[in-house]
Amino acid sequence: MIRIILTALYLVTAWFPIRRYIHIFQLNSYKPKVQLKWLKTNNHFWLVFPVAVLEIYVIFVNRDLDLRRFLTFYTVIAAMFVYSVIAHFPKKSYKVPLKYTARIKRLLVTAAIIYLLPTLLNLPVFGSLAPTFMSIIYVAMIIAAPFLVLLANLINRPVEQAINRHYINDAKRILKECPNLTVIGITGSFGKTSVKYFLDELLSVKYNVLKTPGNFNTPLGVVRTIRGELRATHDIFLCEMGAKNVGDIKEICDIVHPKHGIITSVGPMHLESFGSIENVRKTKFELADALPEDGSLWLNMDSEYVREGSAGRSFIGYGLDSREGYYVEGLSVTASGSEFTVVSPSGGKCEYKTKLIGRHNVLNICGAIAAANTLGIPLEDLKTAVRRLESVPHRLELKRNGDVTIIDDAYNSNPSGARAALEALSMLDGYKILVTPGMVELGEKSEELNREFGTEAAEVCDYVALVAGAAAPAIHRGLTEKGFPEEKIFDAKSLNEAMSRVYTLTTGEKKKIILLENDLPDNY
Repeated sequence: MIRIILTALYLVTAWFPIRRYIHIFQLNSYKPKVQLKWLKTNNHFWLVFPVAVLEIYVIFVNRDLDLRRFLTFYTVIAAMFVYSVIAHFPKKSYKVPLKYTARIKRLLVTAAIIYLLPTLLNLPVFGSLAPTFMSIIYVAMIIAAPFLVLLANLINRPVEQAINRHYINDAKRILKECPNLTVIGITGSFGKTSVKYFLDELLSVKYNVLKTPGNFNTPLGVVRTIRGELRATHDIFLCEMGAKNVGDIKEICDIVHPKHGIITSVGPMHLESFGSIENVRKTKFELADALPEDGSLWLNMDSEYVREGSAGRSFIGYGLDSREGYYVEGLSVTASGSEFTVVSPSGGKCEYKTKLIGRHNVLNICGAIAAANTLGIPLEDLKTAVRRLESVPHRLELKRNGDVTIIDDAYNSNPSGARAALEALSMLDGYKILVTPGMVELGEKSEELNREFGTEAAEVCDYVALVAGAAAPAIHRGLTEKGFPEEKIFDAKSLNEAMSRVYTLTTGEKKKIILLENDLPDNY
């Protein structure tokens, strides 16, 4: 009876750590190295090892358990099972819940088989190990959950690779069946999603356009878009290309073979995986290297590292400060929107109005105008499309909640984007509040860049709520170094706590303006 109860408790308990670590594995883009790095800094289940050592001592030093030791031993076992359930119980507050994709289901099945294997030791053919020995094995399996999930992924790897090859080959077949389709690759450390959305709106004046939705900027995300949405009637396919490692952009280019390309920026993003800013630049310019001779390359010449990479290349520039290619003059930004004039390389000019705020948005619109005009749409014909542009979700998206204005810039902040968001905040009249956990994946520069973010925020903000995380202390130091009042800094344990705090602030007659800068996913 003890053996049956013990096995049942083990199987129920095992589900929770399996689900938790598979969820994190999905958030870490199914990258084993990234998962191991996460485990190194976030997994605290090693705390149960001393208890496991105690159990082994009880088993091997005191094999004949008297009633007191028997009860103590199984009390410890029960406590460990309860601890595992509590530590890994699914939260209602997950920002990105586990998606039960076909790959996740296969991974769950393999993990389940691994966890069922020890229960076979209960069979008579194996001599039916004593419950005390079985409990040690069960506890060891639960402790090893994060690594057994990686083992399940390793077992599944040949199958996953074969499935991925099938999907990729099918996507290539579909592209070949659309010989008149023009593929435009869009990449950059930041700004690529905004340029994609804006360019989609502008090109739709003349062409039938398909774009990769949301953040479908990985090879399989692109493949999924092609297989599910591309039709023979499409004229242009806007393919956003994301990267965290050298070679990632080339991998996507080898699938879609872009004719044209846009590089929106090169900056200190994902430095933990890239290793250096030079590797970031090299990877972004893999798009430029993949273009045919008759293709066009549009480059944001306001970006220092993009300018460096442009040497020796044929390209069309755009920018706010640069005067190479398409550029902006007469920019005026207010709380109700922006007005500006775009000058083309031929000297043509056109005035535009948009309800979007911030120089960063205008820079991205200029890039979209440059591409659309190069592809045959007159500058004047783009005026209505520019006026219709909506904020890209969570990228300097202006929202109203009663008397409170929110600048939602929650998607994956970076130094240039954070600076642009603070600039947008400074242009609005009211009580300026920053809510942020800071910036991540900056490698060795994390402390320096987050501290600089704090010093810049001190010049603009009236109040700052820091959401708990690795970057928050550095921002706090930057704020205080600039003389920002300590009583105007709130250290919150969660985003909900931070928002609750700032909503209850008393600001006199000033309207609250809240900048939500970055909202980290659950694996940070």
